[in-house]
Amino acid sequence: MSDLSKHDPNSVSNPENNVFGLPTTEENSQLIIIPVPWEVTVSYVAGTARAPEAIRKASLQVDVFDSEMPDAWKKGFYMQDVDTKILMKSDYLRREAELYMDYISRGEKIDDNQFMCKILKDVNEGGVYLNEWLYEQSKELLDKGKLVGILGGDHSTPLGYMKALAEKHDSFGILQIDAHCDLREGYAGFKYSHASIMYNALNEIPQIERLVQAGIRDYSQSEWEYICNSNYRVISFFDKDIKERRFEGETWKSIAEDILDKLPQKVYISFDIDGLDRKLCPHTGTPVPGGFELAEVFFILRKVLQSGKHIIGFDLCETGVSESDWNSNVGARVLFKLCNLLVTSNN
Repeated sequence: MSDLSKHDPNSVSNPENNVFGLPTTEENSQLIIIPVPWEVTVSYVAGTARAPEAIRKASLQVDVFDSEMPDAWKKGFYMQDVDTKILMKSDYLRREAELYMDYISRGEKIDDNQFMCKILKDVNEGGVYLNEWLYEQSKELLDKGKLVGILGGDHSTPLGYMKALAEKHDSFGILQIDAHCDLREGYAGFKYSHASIMYNALNEIPQIERLVQAGIRDYSQSEWEYICNSNYRVISFFDKDIKERRFEGETWKSIAEDILDKLPQKVYISFDIDGLDRKLCPHTGTPVPGGFELAEVFFILRKVLQSGKHIIGFDLCETGVSESDWNSNVGARVLFKLCNLLVTSNN
C-alpha cells in the first residue's frame, strides 16, 4: 500500500506525480489503472484512443476528497504509461478499418476484393492481439494481489481483463452503464468490435452469471432478440422505460434498487461514458440523445457498495477528446469515483 501520509491533498497537484496528482508508484499502490489506447472499430467519432492521456492530465484538477469514501485515495492509485506500440497499432488498423467500412457500406462484397479481405483479417487479428496483451498485463497484476481498472479506448478494450478476472472468480455479474447493448455478433465483420464486447464476453466467459444493462437507448433487432432469448442472463433497463417509470411518479431510489436486485454478489462495472447525457461527454464515440445524469449513476454505484456486494473490477471507455478538455474533465471524475468504489469494496 502506498505511503501517502506526507501528501497534502489540499495543495496544487504536481504534474510530475501520477494520476490525480498522487505521488505513487506501481509497487506501492493497491489499484493499478491500465490505459488501453485502442479504437480500431469505432464506427462514428474517433478520438477515444487518446482519452487515457487526456484524462490523466485532467485528473490533476480533481480534488482527492470524496465525502462518501474520504480515505480511499490513501490506498494508492497508479496509472501506467500508455503503451505507444498499442496506440500505433490502433492508429494503423483504424485507417484500414475505415476503408473497409466505407467499402461495405456501399453494398460491395468483400469476396470480390482481396485487399478488403486482407484488411478484415488484419483487423480481426489485431483484436485477438489486444485481448491477449491485456489478459497478460492484467493477470500479472492480479497475481501480485493488485486491484485493476481499465481505461479505454473504445468499449472493445476490456475483454482480456474480464478473462483474467474469470480465473480469479468462479462467478460474477456485469453492471453495464451504456447507451448501447453491445450484443452484436461480429459487427461489420469485425469479431472484436466495440459493438460486440458484451456478446463476446458472454460467449467466451462462462463465469459471467448475469449482465445487467442500464441506460440502453440504441439497439438492433438482433440484440433485442438476444436479450429476449437469454433466459434472464441479460437484463436490460432501457432508457425509455426508466424515464416513463419516473414520469409516472416512481422514485430513482426504487428504480436503482430494482437494478441492484438483479445483480449477483460479485459485480464488475463496465462504464461506457455514452450512457450519460451527451452534454456531459459530447465527443464520445457514438453519442445518443437521452441518458443519465452523473449523480444518478453514482447513486446506483453507491447502492452496489452499500448493499455489501463485492466490486471486483471496472472499465471506463468511450471518453472523447476535445480542445476544451470538458470530456476528459468528466471522465477523470468518473474514474476517481470508480477507483474509490473498487478499493473501498476490497478493504
